[in-house]
Amino acid sequence: ELRRDPARVGPALLDDEQRAALLPSLPAWTASESELTRTVSAASFEEAIAWVVRIADAAAELDHHPDIDIRWRTTHWLLTTHDAGGLTQLDIELAHRISAAAAAQGASARD
Repeated sequence: ELRRDPARVGPALLDDEQRAALLPSLPAWTASESELTRTVSAASFEEAIAWVVRIADAAAELDHHPDIDIRWRTTHWLLTTHDAGGLTQLDIELAHRISAAAAAQGASARD
């Protein structure tokens, strides 16, 4: 389980080799050394908001919260582990959950 215990040390940053191994499984995401980003559009504003709520549940389960920008029916996602100063396994896991939820809802990735 990836949920963080406040008494433990935070998640470790991914090194270059780990990022190179994990990022190909997230082709819809744009990666830098410190963050993952993705833009996704829903069919309507209401669907976009409902989708964000479902992702909020997944984020709460992981105790890892994305930065979200909502513009009408378009959502912009930024994942980073702020307390670690970059990408960790939590970001990868949440990106997979966001991607799965987007696919299930029929949301479309935007370039």
